[in-house]
Amino acid sequence: MISISKLLCELDAEGDGLRYDDGRDSSREQITEDRTTKPVVVWNVTRRCNLYCEHCYAGADLDAAPGELTTAEGKRLLDELADYGVPVVLFSGGEPLVRDDLETLVAHAADVGIRPVLSTNGTLVTPDRAAALRDAGLKYAGVSVDGMPERNDAFRGEEGAFDAAVRGIEQFLDAGLKTGLRYTITEKNAADMESVVNLLSEVGVDRFCFYHLDYGGRGGDIADADLTPDARREAVERLCELTLSYHDAGEEIETLLVGNYCDAAFLVEYARGRFGEGKAAAVRRYLEVNGGDPTGERVADVDYQGNVHPTQFWQGYSLGNVRDRPFGAIWEDDSNPLLSALRDREEHLTGRCATCRHQDICRGGSRLRALAAEGDVFAPDPQCYLTREERLGPAADVGGSAAD
Repeated sequence: MISISKLLCELDAEGDGLRYDDGRDSSREQITEDRTTKPVVVWNVTRRCNLYCEHCYAGADLDAAPGELTTAEGKRLLDELADYGVPVVLFSGGEPLVRDDLETLVAHAADVGIRPVLSTNGTLVTPDRAAALRDAGLKYAGVSVDGMPERNDAFRGEEGAFDAAVRGIEQFLDAGLKTGLRYTITEKNAADMESVVNLLSEVGVDRFCFYHLDYGGRGGDIADADLTPDARREAVERLCELTLSYHDAGEEIETLLVGNYCDAAFLVEYARGRFGEGKAAAVRRYLEVNGGDPTGERVADVDYQGNVHPTQFWQGYSLGNVRDRPFGAIWEDDSNPLLSALRDREEHLTGRCATCRHQDICRGGSRLRALAAEGDVFAPDPQCYLTREERLGPAADVGGSAAD
């Protein structure tokens, strides 16, 4: 997760310590003051969902799936995560609000010292449910909206989903919960980004997370709807300009990019062109601490059946199951060949990733996209959009597109 608003506007946020080891002097209360080596854990508490989104990495649908962790098993998992030092658990799905015990699980996470946050489509939120989650200790709700009404509803397979999600956002905000947007960018909805931000900022949202499409679950089925590298570069630049325009108007918004660490290198180059070498160096220092793509290291996933995955998008590969071994034992098991290789990926990257001067702040981007596109975990990320000069430095031969 890369914060445009932190890097370009120096906007303090509660995740500064967690991401950049920069929380001690922040004006915001921090998740952790220092960057931690323990992962943020996404827990897909269910595979059930009331919608059928085109890009769902979990392959969620309306029907219940067998083997869902029970309330007691969920509490035991949260105890294990707390003992291991996990700072944050993201309750996700499917749609987590279909679980009647969600508030119980959120409260248990808070009780054992883990920061509980939520990812939801927002359509099942009621005033009572929002208040109950707040009282249980929920700290943040991220609501998925993927375009203006027509595009969003087509994407989610349900007419009226946009309006229902906006009502859910309003109900979370009315309950006093910090609430943000989650938006997956594809060629179908890239044109709507500014309109959605402008609309939701009027509602009261001030945090906007933009996800690049990763090729897990149904996301892999729509890879042909992904942006071209040049279009992706344009989309990220537009988000930079949007963030700066709000900042210049004195209306701060927190904007974040997720799922393509090529963005880190781009932000260094963008800062250099827009503000000069000093700003570019400062941005790079933050990103060096951030450490690049976190798959298999600073982010983990536990699915609804208890299987542990290197990231929430990579649910086709299980590292083990928490019904058999504690989470910490699974996560520390360097005998797993994929986990070990991901943590030493610099020795394995090939092609343009192997020679890129920004490798330390990107670490090759998405290994799942590389696997899906090339059949090789350590092939170049097909969604790298850096030019040859940006990758290799000013001495490189200039020319070609971002995909070269």
